[in-house]
Amino acid sequence: MSTLLEDTQLQDAYSNAVTGAVELVAPAVVKIDVSSRDTAGRERGAGSGSGFVFSAEGLILTNAHVVGGARTAGALTVVLPDGRTCGGTTIGADEDTDLAVVKISASGLTALRFGSAHALRQGQLVVALGNPFGFQHTVTAGVVSATGRSLRSRTGRLMNGLIQTDAALNPGNSGGPLVDTRGDVVGINTAVIVPAQGISFAVSADTARLVIPQLLRDGKVRRSYLGIAGQDVPLPRRLVRHHALTTGFGVLVTEVVSDTPATRGGVHDGDIIVGFDGAPVERTDDLHRLLTGERAGIATTLRVLRGVEIVDLRVTPVEPVAKG
Repeated sequence: MSTLLEDTQLQDAYSNAVTGAVELVAPAVVKIDVSSRDTAGRERGAGSGSGFVFSAEGLILTNAHVVGGARTAGALTVVLPDGRTCGGTTIGADEDTDLAVVKISASGLTALRFGSAHALRQGQLVVALGNPFGFQHTVTAGVVSATGRSLRSRTGRLMNGLIQTDAALNPGNSGGPLVDTRGDVVGINTAVIVPAQGISFAVSADTARLVIPQLLRDGKVRRSYLGIAGQDVPLPRRLVRHHALTTGFGVLVTEVVSDTPATRGGVHDGDIIVGFDGAPVERTDDLHRLLTGERAGIATTLRVLRGVEIVDLRVTPVEPVAKG
């Protein structure tokens, strides 16, 4: 009897955690429909996705691939949770992180607050909200499977610092928020591995914090790159003490792309990046923050832990070549 009571209490605690988060978040989650015109001038649907209000001034965060068609020759329609429909304008988009900001004119909006993916732990409960297959206000829940994952974006650039979760995602969930039980946004749902079961990814809220101001200011993000895939990892304590490192984490290089600044600078698979131009590097988001467009063409010291030794490499980040 006591075991049954304990199971019931655990189920109630889980349900309360999910429903509590949904009550806080759902009023800010929107549906985004994209339409385009054919050669005869007829309007037709070009896709849909999700997004969420992050500023009561009418600013919405979503995926760049959700609004991609509208940036060329289409239109955005934003459906609010209360049923109101608004026209939307893309303020800026960054395909390399798959993030975009949309502006609408509407009153009485509920805005979500950003948390941090840095505090996430494997096994932590997270909740995803969105509009899969057009079914509005759909909720799925799961756990954090890993943080600091890498995945190639639609541009071919490596997206680092992703959150892997087993919360079920489907087409239309893209751009919706991934939140913790406090209702804070920890990620923006971006991709699902189709052949797999329970492998979904979200761009971290920390990456969004870096990208949003640039999208609002310039409509795009200028950056430089090294040409690596990385994963956040803890450092062995004995090596932290031995080398007097100021951080207990680093970025494990899981892949070095050929003919890039990383290969030319001598970066190896298995190196753990702990510093860049004298600044400590704990997470992939640190590299995102440091690899600005202004760094392109400037030789910089990359400090790595290789085996048990510290190695300083000279790398020269470059600016990505625009496609098309």
